[in-house]
Amino acid sequence: MRGTHLGEFEELVLLAVAALNDNAYAVVVKSEIEEKADRKVNISAIHTALYRLEEKGFLESSVGGATKTRGGKSKRFFKVTAYGFKSLREAQSLRQSFWSIIPQLSTQE
Repeated sequence: MRGTHLGEFEELVLLAVAALNDNAYAVVVKSEIEEKADRKVNISAIHTALYRLEEKGFLESSVGGATKTRGGKSKRFFKVTAYGFKSLREAQSLRQSFWSIIPQLSTQE
């Protein structure tokens, strides 16, 4: 396993895989991020992030059956591991701890 640091883009990819549950493969992960984050993403960046997250132990993958519509190619499906969910919870907790200490600026409206 490589380093366990979770970057911002990796976190988005991990969240998308978690949200997609058993239907997470590169193309739909890309669509999910583009829709939810309103952010244009390159499919190569998605593939790189998915494989890097798998190498770090945040994801695991399996190959689905080949389909005629994909020219006989099979899909690689990704699933968040227990370690991946733990890391997402830790990232959420860290962000929340920072949000909770930001001085309220509502009086400056």
